[in-house]
Amino acid sequence: MEAKDLRDMSADDLMQKRASLFEEIGHLKLQRATSRLENPMKLKQTKRDLARVETILRERSRGQKG
Repeated sequence: MEAKDLRDMSADDLMQKRASLFEEIGHLKLQRATSRLENPMKLKQTKRDLARVETILRERSRGQKG
């Protein structure tokens, strides 16, 4: 997911997206621990998406434009 797409979302949508990404990371970590994770890059990409969401939320809370 690109930051440009995330910036178009409302704050409530971003909070929901953040919660779903946290949940997905938990599932991916569990799959990795049980050796059932088919694509290890999926975990890395999900973490990056979460970081993008949190960055945009932080920018909005500080009143910065992006």
